[in-house]
Amino acid sequence: MSGTTLEQFSYDNKIVKYFGVATIAWGLVGMLVGVIAATQLFLPEANLGNPYTTFGRIRPLHTNAVIFAFVGNAIFAGIYYSMPRLLKTPMWNKALSWFHFWGWQTIILLAAISLPLGLTTSKEYAELEWPIDILIAVVWVAFGANMIGALIKRREKHLYVAIWFYLASFVTVAVLHIFNSLALPVSFFKSYSAYAGVQDALVQWWYGHNAVAFFLTTPFLGLMYYYLPKAANRPVYSYKLSIIHFWSLIFLYIWAGPHHLLYTALPEWAQILGVVFSVMLIAPSWGGMVNGLLTLRGAWDKVRVDPVLKFMVVAVTAYGMSTFEGPMLSLKNVNAIAHYTDWIVAHVHIGGLGWNGFFTFAMLYWLWPKMWKTDLYSTKLATTHFWMGTLGIIFYALPMYVAALTQSLMWKEFTEAGRLAYPNFLETVVQIVPMYMLRAFGGLLYLAGAILMVYNMVKTAKQGKFVAYEADEAPALKPHVPYEGEFWHRAWERKPIFFTVLATIAILIGGAIEIIPTILVKSNVPTISSVTPYTPLELQGRDLYISHGCVGCHSQMIRPFRSETERYGEYSKAGEFVYDRPFLWGSKRTGPDLHRVGGKYPDSWHYHHMVDPTSMSPGSLMPPYPWMSTNIMDHSDVPAKIRTLQKLGVPYPEGYDQQANADLMVQADQIVKSLQATGVEVLPESEIVALIAYLQRLGTDIKKTTASNP
Repeated sequence: MSGTTLEQFSYDNKIVKYFGVATIAWGLVGMLVGVIAATQLFLPEANLGNPYTTFGRIRPLHTNAVIFAFVGNAIFAGIYYSMPRLLKTPMWNKALSWFHFWGWQTIILLAAISLPLGLTTSKEYAELEWPIDILIAVVWVAFGANMIGALIKRREKHLYVAIWFYLASFVTVAVLHIFNSLALPVSFFKSYSAYAGVQDALVQWWYGHNAVAFFLTTPFLGLMYYYLPKAANRPVYSYKLSIIHFWSLIFLYIWAGPHHLLYTALPEWAQILGVVFSVMLIAPSWGGMVNGLLTLRGAWDKVRVDPVLKFMVVAVTAYGMSTFEGPMLSLKNVNAIAHYTDWIVAHVHIGGLGWNGFFTFAMLYWLWPKMWKTDLYSTKLATTHFWMGTLGIIFYALPMYVAALTQSLMWKEFTEAGRLAYPNFLETVVQIVPMYMLRAFGGLLYLAGAILMVYNMVKTAKQGKFVAYEADEAPALKPHVPYEGEFWHRAWERKPIFFTVLATIAILIGGAIEIIPTILVKSNVPTISSVTPYTPLELQGRDLYISHGCVGCHSQMIRPFRSETERYGEYSKAGEFVYDRPFLWGSKRTGPDLHRVGGKYPDSWHYHHMVDPTSMSPGSLMPPYPWMSTNIMDHSDVPAKIRTLQKLGVPYPEGYDQQANADLMVQADQIVKSLQATGVEVLPESEIVALIAYLQRLGTDIKKTTASNP
């Protein structure tokens, strides 16, 4: 390149090291919490007898730790290493990089404190309360600004495929997070969702499904397109396949959210859209898998000896398996069997442990020797980690599939007399306890492998010398001279802002077409005249139910199947949920559905069941909540809650906030008297009284309609 002036610059490896270390540290924490949660499902004593470590509280801690702390930090480590090298420029602003790092760790720390305390919105993968949501938005925008700044000052003319995925991930996660988190604060620690019932369910699963898509999938596809060719020392199999893969994936993915809500009260047209686009998704998803695996053509001999490639091959294969299983689970006939069972848990963990976990391990094993200018301390240990992780996934997933099919078939079994063969839900749980034990063993094996990796990483770092700033040089980017016959996509790749705008349009279309009509067209949620807002005490009980994460084990959505209406009662109607902020339909039945539990048992049954579940259900695996009978609930925030809900359109009478606490005490006294009649003494302000009020309300509005229309 005679006559070309080369510009000197350096890549910042220090920020990559910090994100890498955070990935490993939070990964161990998240996996350990997961193993504890898995153990709690067959050993109630593992809930440790306090409100902060019950399954309902630590399950969201586990999901947030592995998704946002483990996988999130891995994404940032991978991007901060690959992006500057692909663009031949450092990240735009070093201060922003460090703000991003410390801001993200602060968010994780706040989640680790607030979730065990029960400060939660209860929305899947979006449980954090509004002040943390705002911090997430600020830190995410800082990350995006740093990326776009680097794109603008790049020295490389075209954007490589990995960059396309990084950009789409940034834009989409920002849109999803902002719209799903819209809420009206009551106080610093409490808010109510801007959406209610059916609309809230649709927006939540538009977010929930696409958080999986654009946080756990597209960034990792970007990382795959950089690190897999690097590790294999082979070019990407097909540039044109990557174009089709990228645009079809980001356009189709955003429509698929409703497949989480099949057979529910969601309008049928939205369910059908979700199914159709879910089935179509298999094509671009497998396009990505094929492009990844065929990149290894001619390098399969290396897979035998290189643990990095071993992890990558299984990761990409697990991605293919998950993205076949997803469309299959969205078929209504399969969903009828699988939904609310452990099949969904297995599906999520094939993706989480196989795709995200294994690719993260591969990337870290590849990065560490590069940044410390040495060889991996022990290939043998890394290979051992690979086999421990693989066995861990098998021991995790296979028992979950067996548990799911066993339990689902037991739920749907009828005797010759036409009655439920297993009318007691607990019978179906006890049957699958051995599977839960095997699952916990699988998780423990996977965690042990990760601990082995930590040792290997520490020894690798000790034997090398860390290079904080890696020098490089490249010519400045010259103005582009258009030429005839230039491939259209190559022209787009020269225009990062234009490219980002196109990606944004592609992801907005599906969401807008599904969500806007559901919110604006009233016929999508037919109202029921007998459905009234929650009383102040029921509202307090509902917030307590949310705080304890009860939705993690109990659904509140009876599907229109004979096996469900026989077991639980009348199927659930859209109009019953118009005052539910947030919706609590749930996605897993570790315990029975509760939507028609109101009036089914006396107050004393609920009291004893919460204090000691085995006293009412011998053999129950539910943890006891004895503190609820003595904990005093602070009702001073009730007027503020009423005012907030009035602003959101809940028709409480004008000035009702002044009357609410008086009404609350009247209802509480009635429950206390009812309990006294059975020999139970509690104070009207105790938590158990509020929870009983809420549970006794569930599903009773529709009974009023039935009673008035015989």
